[in-house]
Amino acid sequence: MNKSVLIKKYSGEYEAFDVNKLINSLRRSRADEDIIQDIARKVQEQIEKGMTTKKIYQLAFKMLKRKSRVSASKYKLKKALMELGPTGFPFEKLVGKLLAHEGFDTEVDVIVQGNCVQHEIDVIAQKDNNHYMIECKYHSDQGRVCNVKIPLYINSRFLDVEKNWERQKGHDTKLHKGGVYTNTRFTSDAVQYGKCVGLLLTSWDYPMDNGLKDRIDKAGLHPLTALTTLTKAEKSKLLDKGIVLCKELHENPALLEQIGVDKKRHKNILADSKELCQST
Repeated sequence: MNKSVLIKKYSGEYEAFDVNKLINSLRRSRADEDIIQDIARKVQEQIEKGMTTKKIYQLAFKMLKRKSRVSASKYKLKKALMELGPTGFPFEKLVGKLLAHEGFDTEVDVIVQGNCVQHEIDVIAQKDNNHYMIECKYHSDQGRVCNVKIPLYINSRFLDVEKNWERQKGHDTKLHKGGVYTNTRFTSDAVQYGKCVGLLLTSWDYPMDNGLKDRIDKAGLHPLTALTTLTKAEKSKLLDKGIVLCKELHENPALLEQIGVDKKRHKNILADSKELCQST
């Protein structure tokens, strides 16, 4: 049955419910297609006028979790990134580890001298002759986006840093670029300006097929906040220890004992962590 009803988006705008959007989002979980179609059908049957996309997500997530914890963890990636707060530092660490996985030498939270003043840079990444200054804009609210003011501000900081870099020995052959990574989205003006001045822009779904969601899935670098087998308090304790990835938990099981997780639960937590480490 196809219900043509208006639902409320995170932005507050209304749009017609499209079951194909729900199906495509569920496919990111890598769940079996028959499970995806069954969940989509059941959710569609419960759609009501004015229902929020958040409520629709919660319905689908609950059903998926009953079928497969790991698939549910992959499905909640966007929410998991938003749960890395309340500060933006865990997101900065995740971006640093993602770039390191991609072959860059990275430093996180670095003080860099510019031509005029010092700057606190979230991530410095170097590979071959590429030398990048990355700023991370973390939001805990899906409704917040990066408007054009963000790349304008970041580019002005980058230009100050670039002037100092260019005076350093060995930097005359390097390609210097500034960049902005965000866990939400850019406005169209932000993208237009960023492309115009040559900034590296990465958001949840930008560039197409190479945004955060795609790169995290490919690398198997899911944030530990995606795990459905850990409580919110346990995730907070791990984040306080500087642990941000399921991969880190998988490689150091003793962390669970250190934060007081009952040994009876270790097996499922570590099994899910291991599966989430698999690259696609």
